[in-house]
Amino acid sequence: MSSSGHSSHAAPARWTWFVGGFMRPTGGIHAREFQCSRRGAHLEGMKTALHMMGAAWCLAALGCGAPATSPAPDAADDYHVTGNCAMTFSEEDLALRAAKHAEEGVTMVQLSNGYEVFTQQFGASDDTKVLVLHGGPACTHEYMLNLAYQLPTHAGLGDGAAEVHMYDQLGSFFSDQPEEDLWNIPRWVQEVEEVRQALGMDSTNFYLLGNSWGGMLAMEYALAHPEHLKGLVVCNMQSSIPDYAAYNKEVLRPAMRASLVDSLEAYEAAGAYDDPTYLELVDKEFYRKHVCRLETWPEDVTGSFARLNYKLYDLMQGPSEFKVGGRIIDWDITARLPEIATPTLMVGATHDTMDPEAMRRQADLVQHGRALICEEGSHLALWDDADTFFGGLTAFISDVEGGTFGH
Repeated sequence: MSSSGHSSHAAPARWTWFVGGFMRPTGGIHAREFQCSRRGAHLEGMKTALHMMGAAWCLAALGCGAPATSPAPDAADDYHVTGNCAMTFSEEDLALRAAKHAEEGVTMVQLSNGYEVFTQQFGASDDTKVLVLHGGPACTHEYMLNLAYQLPTHAGLGDGAAEVHMYDQLGSFFSDQPEEDLWNIPRWVQEVEEVRQALGMDSTNFYLLGNSWGGMLAMEYALAHPEHLKGLVVCNMQSSIPDYAAYNKEVLRPAMRASLVDSLEAYEAAGAYDDPTYLELVDKEFYRKHVCRLETWPEDVTGSFARLNYKLYDLMQGPSEFKVGGRIIDWDITARLPEIATPTLMVGATHDTMDPEAMRRQADLVQHGRALICEEGSHLALWDDADTFFGGLTAFISDVEGGTFGH
């Protein structure tokens, strides 16, 4: 563990904005591209699309010029084959990383494989230490920063306080960028365990909170290392990818007008997931209704999504939140939920990409569970229904701390 991190495999590169879609680093990715400045992350009124296991996430900018097409990579350059999902960084990116690593509360945790991951502490508490797992895979901690802003001294904790640790998982923007194929769930679980150890958390104080893909990882961790947990919070993540995909297909899509669904399915049948029109439709009709319902998205959210490692996200999740694929396509631990004995809060939202009723069922399936449904919220209920989210989260923590949870 060190106080400042090193940059692995960081080389200057252009960044690519996809109209109606998302931002990707160039280099080994072929698609219809529009070159433009990163100012788009801060433009109000821009069209935004998010790809996330919870986001995987995408960010769009307007008026980015004429399209260009890059040749398809051969197998040696195809991250689907090699597993090399390392981001390439411009000088601006390197400066941004260095500035972030120098902020107060940052600890770069060195893993047993030699790579380093970014963590940052907000608040202080001996009794309540919360490690936050972001979604994607390969988004950044930034879109979860409302936890760092609100939770440490939230009134719902009464006389108590919380210590919040934000964290970029390996392969995400502020952490190291391996060129080798390390991308499987057991390795990620081991990474979380090593971060826990490095930050000095144990069963007397350790709460694990994950959103979307981070919720997957949190449930997997609870199954592998229950002895270290005091509390588990799963936000906006069903325990089955097939069930999540079915909810999209059978509930969310039919709620759209028929002509729109026909248009989307035509693009998907052609494999045109990065077509500007397709991405614009998904943004307007899906992400704005089911991922974040705020009229203007917080800069922490747009900035985080602009720094998505799309290659790693695509490898694991598939092309978008709207079309699931990738290595996790068959993931399902529903049958194992009764093994989880840790006090657990399952957070859903009425307008989420995830079925809120599934979140209720998951709370019943674990041994000591509670459901919190944010009626005005979506996939990012911690932002678009923050009062309900933080009220329910702090009530859960207070009940666990007071020994009254489940009684």
